[in-house]
Amino acid sequence: MGTVVALAAQVGGAKLAEGLYRLRGKDLSVIVNTGDDFEHLGLPFSPDLDTMLYTLAGIASQEAGWEPERETHAVQAMLATLGGPDRPVLGDRSLAAPLLRSEGLAGGRRLTQITLDFCRRLGVQARILPMSDDAVRTYVLTDDGAVTFYDYFNQLRCEPPVRGFQYAAAGEARLSDEVLDALHSADLEAVIIAPANPYHAIRPMLEIAGMRELLRRRGAPLVAVTPIIGGKALKGSAGKMMRELGREPTARGVAGEYLRLIDGFVVDRVDAALAESIASLGMRVLTAPTLMRSGEDRVALAQAVLDFAAAIREERAVEVQ
Repeated sequence: MGTVVALAAQVGGAKLAEGLYRLRGKDLSVIVNTGDDFEHLGLPFSPDLDTMLYTLAGIASQEAGWEPERETHAVQAMLATLGGPDRPVLGDRSLAAPLLRSEGLAGGRRLTQITLDFCRRLGVQARILPMSDDAVRTYVLTDDGAVTFYDYFNQLRCEPPVRGFQYAAAGEARLSDEVLDALHSADLEAVIIAPANPYHAIRPMLEIAGMRELLRRRGAPLVAVTPIIGGKALKGSAGKMMRELGREPTARGVAGEYLRLIDGFVVDRVDAALAESIASLGMRVLTAPTLMRSGEDRVALAQAVLDFAAAIREERAVEVQ
């Protein structure tokens, strides 16, 4: 067995990453979206990084994966008393990471260094890596102009129709040495795109300068898992965004977003009828249970994805012969 790299974000991506982590431990590197990062009350928040940290550490809240379990909200209540903002709702324990992140960045440390230190403190053996140490921000284009994803989600409640996206500074951002090391690993077995919104969760990572080219050149099987099951996103606004952008809100629609990049695509069993149509896009298709209700479900899907990647690698070897 070799090393595995996952591109992940959101709760769904963290769930699959947990399954991969249970199978591969320290041989897993998870590259995480930071395009949705934001500043609030002077502190740098990285929701996808924190969701991944808490999930792999086994301390994520079941109700809100971006918070540690047993969260309390005394600070939020005091903020309200003093006339502070009511959104986003801040958990007391959730403030620890932004506070230490702020101190570290102010002291000249890279976001990757800070995050890997959090991993060590939480006992996470896998490497959780920000997509870049440079700031990249995702903007949602609406009829009233461009807004950050933070404002779109927290202030506008995802209500305005989406007309497009911009990934500010992605073209100038640099892949960190740690990300490059993970993707250049001599025994890289597979790269997995975890189930997450393809526009604001996965696309920012692919827009970092050199990322797409590196993934194509590296040659390891690249497999994506659908975030859409039966025409619906389990959480988040992926389906709404796809409809407003004129895309079909289906697993096939998501597969189309990764055209000419991925080698394989995993769809849920309820969407088995779409497999042939997705295969016509030029990618292999696996039908498997993708709904992760339990830890066992996460491991089972992770194993299915790794087996799928291995089958793709074997098919390539036969084709070469």
